[in-house]
Amino acid sequence: MRLRRNGERDYIVAMNANPRTSALAAAFVSQAIAHLQDNFLPKIRKCLEILSEEDVWWRASEVENSVGNMLLHLSGNVRQWIISGLGGEPDKRDRPREFAVRGGVSRWDAFSLLESTVKEACQVLNRLSEEDLLKERTIQGFRRSGMQAVFHVVEHFSHHTGQIIFVTKLRRHQDLKFYSL
Repeated sequence: MRLRRNGERDYIVAMNANPRTSALAAAFVSQAIAHLQDNFLPKIRKCLEILSEEDVWWRASEVENSVGNMLLHLSGNVRQWIISGLGGEPDKRDRPREFAVRGGVSRWDAFSLLESTVKEACQVLNRLSEEDLLKERTIQGFRRSGMQAVFHVVEHFSHHTGQIIFVTKLRRHQDLKFYSL
């Protein structure tokens, strides 16, 4: 990514952006990539560095999801909506399994899966044209434009990142120092 100046406004554009993409579409995709790669994943990594394996699979009750389940769920969601839905790969998601797992997967294996899924999704995002972002398709039974799919993934990822942060603070009783204001 690089910073591009446009008068008084700066915006980020992907280095490998599709040449058939407008500056606005490229900025939108670049911002989505920045949220996923540069904001959410590092926060999740920091949480996993603090949490024990037991903490990662802890849940206060059966109606809640563990951090481990959220890692598997985020990977499944990103794969289904971006890699399959926008990138055209087969949709092999087993959503119920993401929530059924009760351990047996190390936190770093789950994180590695999520990290590689995000990397692959970012490659798909960088290939999208403006037409791809506007085109409607059916993903997980919902009729959505490419832009709506990207919004969904970023919003969904943000939501679960916040839950992972909350569980980390709840279990470890420490400030994660994400911001030094």
